[in-house]
Amino acid sequence: MKNLVIVLAMFITGVSLFAQQIDTTMVKEFEQQKQTVEYLKKQFKKQNYLLQKQKQTISLLLNDSKQQRKAFDSLANIVNQNSLNINKTSEQLGVKIENTQKETTQNIVSLSDKISKNMLYWIIAVLLIIITLIIVFIVLRKQIFKQKTDINNDIEKTRKALEQESIKLDNKLIELLDKQLNLIKNSKQDNSKDENETDHTLALKVADEIVRLEKNIAKMDSSTKGIKPLLKGIERIRDNFKANGYEMVQLLGKEYDDRMNIDVINFIDDDTLPSGKRIITRIIKPQVNYNGVLIQRAQVDVSQN
Repeated sequence: MKNLVIVLAMFITGVSLFAQQIDTTMVKEFEQQKQTVEYLKKQFKKQNYLLQKQKQTISLLLNDSKQQRKAFDSLANIVNQNSLNINKTSEQLGVKIENTQKETTQNIVSLSDKISKNMLYWIIAVLLIIITLIIVFIVLRKQIFKQKTDINNDIEKTRKALEQESIKLDNKLIELLDKQLNLIKNSKQDNSKDENETDHTLALKVADEIVRLEKNIAKMDSSTKGIKPLLKGIERIRDNFKANGYEMVQLLGKEYDDRMNIDVINFIDDDTLPSGKRIITRIIKPQVNYNGVLIQRAQVDVSQN
């Protein structure tokens, strides 16, 4: 009996504990369901608000759609009317264009005839002008050539005449130089006079004149009348000059050396010479020796490359 009571007591205690656990679990589940219901209510309110907004938007769009449909219908009517107007205008323009093309074609044909005639007249006029200019050019060219030939002939005659006169003057100068050399010879009568005190002024002038005469002859044509006697006269003066103890050293055409006792006035560049070559190409004053002693240094131009 005691055992039965103990078992019943334990059973009742177990049932009581189990009932408490069930109550606690149900309370928790109820709280969770309550929170879920509250959340769903809030979501429902949001969805209901959005639904109302969408209804308002749809209503506005339906109104806009009706207005757009009206505007579209109005535009369609305008387009149809414009199409009719364009077709009518196109027909009118087609007639006008056809008439204009006919008139333009006629005008072009008429203008082309006029231009063809005028062009022909212009071509004939231009050809006549060109032919006239060619004839005038040929005539003028012949006249200019003739005048040029006459001028060249006159210049040549004048040059020859001047050369003849120059040769005559040079021959007279040679005679004068001969007389001057004779004066030099006569001035040496006093043999006791010191050679260092001899006056060489006249002899140096004679030497300068000989160089000038040779330069002039080099510029003349070798066939010029009277040039051969002039050359013989210069050779005679050189011999006479030498007989008086004077010597003109021939430097023209010789290669220049820095050790030469001469004065170089100008160095002239000449590409025709070999590289490093220097040649005396012009005598300004001749080198004159008296009895083997230098009394005048030469002045020359040297061409070099």
